[in-house]
Amino acid sequence: MERKVKVAAVSYLNTKPLLYGFRNHPVMEMMELSMDYPAKIAQQLIDGEVDVALVPVAIIPKLKEYHIIADYCIGAEGPVASVCLYSEVPLNEIKRIYLDYQSRTSVALLKVLVREYWKLGVEFVDTNGDYQDKIKGTDAGLVIGDRALEQRTVSPYIYDLAEHWVRFTSLPFVFAAWISNKQLPAEFITAFNNATSIGIQNIPAVVAENPYAVYDLTTYYIHNISYPLTPAKRQGMQKFLGYLLQERDT
Repeated sequence: MERKVKVAAVSYLNTKPLLYGFRNHPVMEMMELSMDYPAKIAQQLIDGEVDVALVPVAIIPKLKEYHIIADYCIGAEGPVASVCLYSEVPLNEIKRIYLDYQSRTSVALLKVLVREYWKLGVEFVDTNGDYQDKIKGTDAGLVIGDRALEQRTVSPYIYDLAEHWVRFTSLPFVFAAWISNKQLPAEFITAFNNATSIGIQNIPAVVAENPYAVYDLTTYYIHNISYPLTPAKRQGMQKFLGYLLQERDT
């Protein structure tokens, strides 16, 4: 290959199993790896600044070309624990929802659930920094990632978005997948896929090197997140993308 493949990933706890196998793996000689939060690397993939990224699936309609290049994703077949709507009051009393600026998929999923499933009349408020302290009274907040695990200890009402999507559609949900914006060499894809699988087969080792007192990571990696990109997950992803296209056309 003339140049190294530019790969971007998220620096959350939920990606640790996917990234574990890259260390000392031959694929590292073919790639450069950078880390940031989901919405940022999504924009880098859209703008062509990187070739591959672990990105929120909601950006797929914005890509001129896309290829899912790995058999593993950030998905859920039930409660995911780290993408939740947090509130001090029950759903039907919520008036405003602060939106997490770090993930487009989670925001899009929340809007689908609010409109199609919960049928709430609420105001959405965009954010660009910390806003968890505003989750008070009838103001709720969508929080994702590691901060969402911390928020579980604060908010009395927790609405897990993956759990409610499964109740709504009877399908699993895919939050993020390894997506390229161009065709990549088969040898790279094979090596890359192998590297992403190593941590999934070695969850105890991943947990051991990421001490975390807030939430049990073994539970998180084995029961909350579901990493294999199964046919059912692909079906769930297409259903979700259908809602996004429907929203775009209205």
